[in-house]
Amino acid sequence: RYLLFPFLFRFVLTTNASSSAPQTTTSKNMAKSKSAKKSTVKFVVDCTAPVDDKVLDIASFEKYLNERIKVEGKTGNLSQCNVVISRDRTKITVASPQDLGFSKRQLKYLSKRYLKKQQLRDYLRVIAASKNSYELKYYQITAGDDEEPEE
Repeated sequence: RYLLFPFLFRFVLTTNASSSAPQTTTSKNMAKSKSAKKSTVKFVVDCTAPVDDKVLDIASFEKYLNERIKVEGKTGNLSQCNVVISRDRTKITVASPQDLGFSKRQLKYLSKRYLKKQQLRDYLRVIAASKNSYELKYYQITAGDDEEPEE
């Protein structure tokens, strides 16, 4: 069919190419507007109980996280990827861009490793308090029936 009218075939190809070009530019513009709205995800580790009891040093915990957090498979890559670690008196906040996909699970893993290194893992545990936060709590040790009945 197109062999009889080769000029028509060229006309059809150029028309389809020109009609699809505006669509690609609009999709690029939409992609730019979505990237301009970059939102951040904040994860919080609440260390209130151990810090108040002076069991845990929050400054050293923050330093440990700064050294150990991996972003895009590399440690020490926080500033290049806009990941910010900040601390309050009893809380550590990790803020990262949402498109980076920072893992809350990695924060729990590093918290548990820090507690193990400080030999506090037997006394403290890391519990998810909400969707974006963890909390360090003491284990509940109840005085059970350790006494033997006298005969």
